[in-house]
Amino acid sequence: MAAAAKRQRIGPGSEVALGDLGKCVVGHTIGEGGMGVVYRGWLYYNPAGRFAHVPEHPVALKVLHPLIRGKPRAERLFRHEADVLSTLSHPNIVHYFGMFDHDGELCIAMELVQGESLAELLQRATSRGGALPRLPVTQAWHYLAQLLGALESLHALGIVHRDVKSANLLIRTDDIAKLTDFGIARFPAELAKQSGGMAPGTAAYMAPEQVMGQPLDPRADLYAAAIVMFEMLTGITPFDAPERTELVVRAAQLDEAAPPITRLVPGMPGALDIVFARALAKHRDLRYRSARELGDAFRGALGLPDSPGWRAQAELSKVAKTLSMALPQLAEGPSAHLRETEDDPPALTRTSALPAPAAAPAVAAAQAAAERFATDVMTAFKKA
Repeated sequence: MAAAAKRQRIGPGSEVALGDLGKCVVGHTIGEGGMGVVYRGWLYYNPAGRFAHVPEHPVALKVLHPLIRGKPRAERLFRHEADVLSTLSHPNIVHYFGMFDHDGELCIAMELVQGESLAELLQRATSRGGALPRLPVTQAWHYLAQLLGALESLHALGIVHRDVKSANLLIRTDDIAKLTDFGIARFPAELAKQSGGMAPGTAAYMAPEQVMGQPLDPRADLYAAAIVMFEMLTGITPFDAPERTELVVRAAQLDEAAPPITRLVPGMPGALDIVFARALAKHRDLRYRSARELGDAFRGALGLPDSPGWRAQAELSKVAKTLSMALPQLAEGPSAHLRETEDDPPALTRTSALPAPAAAPAVAAAQAAAERFATDVMTAFKKA
């Protein structure tokens, strides 16, 4: 008997089985990075499954890059991304459908956001010209609050995004912001040579410790988030310029101070200069310690009131902390024996994890709470 034909590689026109969920028909490429290729696809639900009543819809399918397929640590990082996305469904993080193995090719099916990136939105605003701020203060805070809410929950789980930037914040047509691109930014230390020996990241948003290739913690993400806020107000990032090379921008992150926002945007309160100076401090110990603290500082400097959406974000981060204590260690499993490097994502350390029998009800309760607060966030931030 002839051997069964090998399944088609993932690419335009192929079909990918998504287990009990259904299947994905793959379309064109919509993005590519050092760790993965992203395709647009259509998700057709299993007619015998629990989502049989849901009509087909577009999704994004991220596939481990062919150049690093089969490398144990690259696969570990890719699986880690799936673990991150599956741990907590957050309204400001792209929705996760699952990770699948298509004849040896790992892929992650996730939400395809209908809209544009914040970078594209800012580019359009800049092309129109006009007086600064580039985005109205209330609109900039609207997006920053959602970004910081996503980061607050991720950080509660022990996760550092490592590539926060305006291009990775997708703005839906209803004004909901979605943080994306978790795995592509996660390079193993030995893959840094593919970037010319430099630490991976986007120079204009990299914290000094990231430029120097040091181990990262949440404060690196908060540094980048502050640069995104700077960009929303001024239309530019503080250390980049058209004539600067990647190396020059990285050096500026180490040596230069960001220009005062009040010098660039007339009418901005002086308190905002103080917030940016601390948020973009070269030494991380001088920066804000949490997304909540950073957000409250910006909100206070801008004279903006507290809001139901911002309060709901705080509740979601508490749920994330509960889940981080109740769920099994992500480090356990097939890749746990691999030797760690400094650039490996941190394991979800839980110093007071719940015993296994108690974990299931705790997780169920936390996930129910997450759904409730997620609805509150969506209601508060969605454009009327």
